[in-house]
Amino acid sequence: MLTATLAYTPDHVLAPVRRRLFGSFVEHLGRCVHTGIHEPDHPTADEDGFRGDVLALTRELGVELVRYPGGNFVSGYRWEDGIGPHADRPVRRDPAWRSIETNQVGIDEFARWARKADVEIMYAINLGTRGVAEALDVHEYLNHPGGTHLSDLRRANGTDQPHDVRLWCLGNELDGPWQTGHKTAHEYGRLAAETARALRQAEPDLELVACGSSHSRMPTFGQWESTVLELCYDLVDHISLHAYYDPLDDDVDSFLASAVDMDRFIDRVVATADAVGARLKSDKRITLSFDEWNVWYLSRFQADPPTEWRTAPPLIEDTYDVTDAVVVGNLLISLLRHADRVAAACQAQLVNAIAPIRTEPGGPAWRQTTFHPFALTSRLARGHVLHTSVHAPTTPTTRYGDVPVVDAVATHDHDGTTTVFAVNRHRTQPVELHLPPHPAHVTEAWLLHDQDPTAVNTAHHPDRVQPRPLTTDTTDGRPRAVLPPVSWCAITLRDTPAP
Repeated sequence: MLTATLAYTPDHVLAPVRRRLFGSFVEHLGRCVHTGIHEPDHPTADEDGFRGDVLALTRELGVELVRYPGGNFVSGYRWEDGIGPHADRPVRRDPAWRSIETNQVGIDEFARWARKADVEIMYAINLGTRGVAEALDVHEYLNHPGGTHLSDLRRANGTDQPHDVRLWCLGNELDGPWQTGHKTAHEYGRLAAETARALRQAEPDLELVACGSSHSRMPTFGQWESTVLELCYDLVDHISLHAYYDPLDDDVDSFLASAVDMDRFIDRVVATADAVGARLKSDKRITLSFDEWNVWYLSRFQADPPTEWRTAPPLIEDTYDVTDAVVVGNLLISLLRHADRVAAACQAQLVNAIAPIRTEPGGPAWRQTTFHPFALTSRLARGHVLHTSVHAPTTPTTRYGDVPVVDAVATHDHDGTTTVFAVNRHRTQPVELHLPPHPAHVTEAWLLHDQDPTAVNTAHHPDRVQPRPLTTDTTDGRPRAVLPPVSWCAITLRDTPAP
């Protein structure tokens, strides 16, 4: 059996646990909205047509923030199509996903859903086909109290108080040639600066996110961030990162080490942003918004893209197995490890489309395997993230070289509670994990694992894969546990009072 040792102390603090790290994403994509969060004829639907079973699972998942309405969708979206009487709302084409958009759910409906789910809205502005004027319009509708044309229109549409959206994305993935309104870095940087300046004139204390590279393999990665930030550094607060991980060529060893790539991606964007700040002689520090991340079998989608124009087609409804869930748990470890610079993060998406929650129209909703590490991490990560070091043997991977078999991070709360999140990335070997010696007792410990790493949850077997208690040993004052191959765990300890 392999052995790994963690080192941390409660007084060696990295950063607070940022609750916005536990964000999600609702895009008008496939069945995320229609028959996902919204299905008026569903047996659990409320008076606004929202599925009660999905709302309950969203709360259980521990989502704090939801990015809306896209994504690729937003770069062709006319926000005003989704307000006012439903019978008057136009039906439009969505070229991003080759779908028909009915606009029966718009920003007022989504804001009501967000209040019911108790989540903050991160609103994305269309800077693909639109610009400064439209950004000011949607801000006026969402945030102005009243007494102007668009704020009074919101009130006439049934929402008297402002939606008070604080966090705004200045477009989406505009470095990508697939994006409606694709731009060069200079074109986008100028537009982002003009839009940010106008929004700050309207409401100075908004938080604004500039578009970074769509992924770290983009040929313009690094140069894009540098050019964009040089043009809008003092006008924005965050720059975005997007990353999806796919077990290409059945290279499971590299796939299990996906967090290595996320770590490097974050570090490189931080270095670029800080270099720009130094060149500009600015004391401001840009933070990161990792507002799209997940496991996505993107190669399958690209091999069979949609060809027909359909309303709410079942797009990218990946079914996730245990291996996928372990990777998701490891990506959450990476985000926590960078909580000093990553201010927000959104797992894409929430329902049906590459999502932790799946539904059947008129039928059940259930938890995918990836639901569980997110829900437990959101619930148990409290207080501050600790500087955590891991001493573990390595395993070879094709993409990332030799990587540690175990990856982990620890958080500590003021009540004396410490939680360790860890993964065993080895496909065949168990690992005995040793935690630092300290006077504490284990209050709960969870393991996500299955003898079959390809096991999945379905509508007929929704609980085939779920966390189960993990056996721990603290007899000698040094907590330890055995992690089987391809597994994720969370171990919570509370300080034992002195006699």
